[in-house]
Amino acid sequence: MKTPAPAKTNAARLLDTLGIPYELRPYEVDPDDLTAISVARKIGLPPEQVFKTLLVHTNTSAGGPAGMDHVFAVIPGDAELDLKKLAHAAGAKKAELASLKEVEPLTGYIRGGVTVMGAKKPFPAFAEETIELFDQISVSAGQRGLQLLLAPADYLRAANATLADLTKGHAPA
Repeated sequence: MKTPAPAKTNAARLLDTLGIPYELRPYEVDPDDLTAISVARKIGLPPEQVFKTLLVHTNTSAGGPAGMDHVFAVIPGDAELDLKKLAHAAGAKKAELASLKEVEPLTGYIRGGVTVMGAKKPFPAFAEETIELFDQISVSAGQRGLQLLLAPADYLRAANATLADLTKGHAPA
């Protein structure tokens, strides 16, 4: 008996609209371990090839009344976001991770399932420049337990992402 294909997410539908080829790869979700490193192990890719999407507040000099805007940072699963580098890339004075309670109302996605593509609001996206080192990368498909595998150039186009140096270097294994 064939396993039914995973349901299409908004991110997958966006890729379809853009004519971008991708593979949906389901995995078993452990609610106590939503790390990209765990996802990488489950889908059989090295952690540096599985990119996690973080929602970040930036304090922009030309921002709205509160001077706060949001951006997405897309970084390798085994790396740590350098908030100073992200702020610089975004033209902001400083950056800090958005709180978990803000993520779903702002993006429409829950922790462990956040993706730039098909998010509720089209926040600017910045992707770690090492994304271009791979033939294929993996990002969340917009729900826990489902990853999108696609070419980095296609991801950058679909996410309308800007390349930048965003990480502090690799976390110890």
